[in-house]
Amino acid sequence: MSNNHILKVDNVGIRFGGLKAVSGFNMELHQGELVGLIGPNGAGKTTSFNMLTGVYTPSEGEIIFEGKKVNGLPPFKVTRLGISRTFQNIRLFSEMSVLDNVKVAYHSQAKHTMISSILRLPSHFIGEKEMEEKSIEFLKIFNLDGDMHEKAKNLPYGKQRRLEIARALAAGPKLLLLDEPAAGMNPKETAELMSLIAFIREKFDLTILLIEHDMNLVMGICERIYVLDHGQLIAEGTPEEIRNNPKVIEAYLGEEVPAHA
Repeated sequence: MSNNHILKVDNVGIRFGGLKAVSGFNMELHQGELVGLIGPNGAGKTTSFNMLTGVYTPSEGEIIFEGKKVNGLPPFKVTRLGISRTFQNIRLFSEMSVLDNVKVAYHSQAKHTMISSILRLPSHFIGEKEMEEKSIEFLKIFNLDGDMHEKAKNLPYGKQRRLEIARALAAGPKLLLLDEPAAGMNPKETAELMSLIAFIREKFDLTILLIEHDMNLVMGICERIYVLDHGQLIAEGTPEEIRNNPKVIEAYLGEEVPAHA
């Protein structure tokens, strides 16, 4: 892993009316890292993800991705720069097929133009064929190729989660944000997810930031962890440092953060 910054969050905050949802948030991610963002419910974790991806514009501070300021850019431009995400509540195109859900993400990087599509030029058909082939390859990686013609809404929950990650990766990100990827999963599915996250980081040379309530998952795969509470960063460090940090223990209602099983 290199020490180059891929993301720098500098004193970022956001207000909704008179309420400060997040304030003074600082974070640095290095190329190839797998980092966790944790905190009690309402700590500001998803709000922070929404600022990183252009859903919200920070009221203060700067978000720098690969040397470019991204706060203020709309989500589609942030995606094109190389930041992709999943959501706490699965957001698939439920009536579309599994294959088409992934193909939609590829359209953000399509080489053929809208004109070639309208005029049905050869480049349109070549581009469509290439996207389909790449999408099927992605589905094979996630063991979803056998379901490619199923509607997304008909997949079991664990497979829907995998499809959402596959779709996020199809956009070609350098930084992948995972918002509670293990939510609703049983222990077996969570263990499989941990292996999958480690695998895709290596295969796609990704930097990954994840929000997660499952402490076994966080402590098991993250190299560093940031902790938010009431919209403010209260700790940052290795899993061992976070597990033994008094402020973190207090934030979690006096309960010790559980160790990796």
